[in-house]
Amino acid sequence: MRDFLKHTFATLLGIFIFLGLSVGGLLFLVIATASKDTGPQVKDKSVLVFDLSQNITDSRPSSSAREIVSGALSGDETDTITLRTVLDTIDHATQDSKIIALYLHGSSGNNASGFATLKEVRKALTRFKATGKKIYAYDVDWREREYYLASVANTIAVNPIGQLEINGLSSESMFYAGALQKFGVGVQVTRVGKYKSAVEPYLLTKRSPANKEQTEKLLGDLWSEFLATTSKDRKMTVQQVQKIADSQGILSPQDAQKKGLADKVAYSDEISAELKTLTGEDEENKSFRQVTLKTYAKIAEDHPKKRNAKQQVAVVYADGEIVNGQGTAGQVGGDRLARQLRDLRLDDDVKAVVLRVNSPGGSATASEIIQRELVLTRKVKPVVVSMGDVAASGGYWISTYADRIFAEPNTITGSIGVFGLQPNIQKIANQNGLTWDVVKTGRFADSQTISRPKTPEELELVQRSVNKIYDQFLTKVSDSRKLQKSKVAAIAQGRVWSGSEAKSLGLVDELGGLEDAVKEAANRAKLGDDWQLEEYPKTSTLEEKLLGRFLGGDETKATSSDPFTDELKKIQADLASLRSMNDPKGVYVRLPFNLRVD
Repeated sequence: MRDFLKHTFATLLGIFIFLGLSVGGLLFLVIATASKDTGPQVKDKSVLVFDLSQNITDSRPSSSAREIVSGALSGDETDTITLRTVLDTIDHATQDSKIIALYLHGSSGNNASGFATLKEVRKALTRFKATGKKIYAYDVDWREREYYLASVANTIAVNPIGQLEINGLSSESMFYAGALQKFGVGVQVTRVGKYKSAVEPYLLTKRSPANKEQTEKLLGDLWSEFLATTSKDRKMTVQQVQKIADSQGILSPQDAQKKGLADKVAYSDEISAELKTLTGEDEENKSFRQVTLKTYAKIAEDHPKKRNAKQQVAVVYADGEIVNGQGTAGQVGGDRLARQLRDLRLDDDVKAVVLRVNSPGGSATASEIIQRELVLTRKVKPVVVSMGDVAASGGYWISTYADRIFAEPNTITGSIGVFGLQPNIQKIANQNGLTWDVVKTGRFADSQTISRPKTPEELELVQRSVNKIYDQFLTKVSDSRKLQKSKVAAIAQGRVWSGSEAKSLGLVDELGGLEDAVKEAANRAKLGDDWQLEEYPKTSTLEEKLLGRFLGGDETKATSSDPFTDELKKIQADLASLRSMNDPKGVYVRLPFNLRVD
């Protein structure tokens, strides 16, 4: 009852606020427009401020009015910005004579962006720096993710009370087998591929040798890319940075400066004072002249586009778990994405499609539905895939028939394997006095029940389906990638690969990001400069825009959390993955559950 009242209250409050907006919203917008005719402005000699705590996502989060209101009231808001926005904004600043420098500013938020995403942002920062404009970076406590971006800066500063972490990457997984046994929940598994470790948390208490082997290789590849990239800009060797990681790991500000990983030890006000010598003092905030990335993004968006053409290159986002049906926010619904691809295929203005995949996979059925539309689309116009942080298992399934596949060196991909997960609650139910009795007209009529373990014959039926889909997966990869099936079988087995390894194995074509994929698509469609880029699906609604303004705009700040809360969030993520497992056959092509790299 308490939860019912809480949700009812939140819903009613959202309705009242929205009704208030509908009555006064127009007046509010008119007043706002009248008081700020030209929108945000950039002053001469300004610094673009990039908050490193922002999480960079592929697609815009989709939220209902009630979710926006509830989040604002509870304070549970995340500071996110899309990769496309970040890239366009930095590139616009690169050409803007009013922007004379860029400031990477760390804060207390935890950046969860993947290394492949950060790789592409880093390229944009490098383009900015190449024009001669300076990049400054400051944080109290530098971690690998933030430092990966900051290492491109001309000046890196550390707060005297802070530290710099360069101690390598790790991946910690949670295993539920002991708890499931304790509480009487049974799990039966069908799978193909010795590296297909998605089921291991429910069967084992630690990684299998095969899973440990693939994780060590993957982390090694990601770490090698980190070392090569950061050491180059810091004028150091890979061996020097590795030695620091092995011997110290966490450096004091003074040691970081001495070792060459930082340029100075300073407080934020001292960095602000240095920037003020470049820009002069801003009369309003008594600091250096500045504009935040989010504010400047609006200016860049309103600026006349280089292209205003009828012909389109469409970027379609497949961001999240692949689920059967329509899916919800944060998921890739098989039917929904397939319909989007079909619409773009039939749209004569769309001359090429870029499928941006950032997905660990999921439903085998949904993956096949999406892939079928991709194949049909490719018959009438170029289709290029851009892999983000993760494009594995089902994420690879939907990618494989593209004309060209791009991945970053630190993209996580592959995981060509299949599994089925069959839970049952017989023991825990019986322990609490619950029993079942079934009447059926066929031997396998109740084979989908969770009230008992599956019989060997029933498991054989599922295993047969898993084997069949795995063989289809191998055949599809062999056919689309022009590889012998025996070779595909050797590099499959559910094993994950880094983007750089995937290229050497023939699973991807080129190393590069979203920008490279878009250019490739335009070139394949022979569009020259006569085209414009459009993103799909279109998620912004009038309701969200009005509520966004009413609730104070977009300048939210991420807050740090405690370790206990962080661990609870990991459990919630694992449970969310279980809830998304809705394949009608109970068969999945998915990455090992929530592979986390820290």
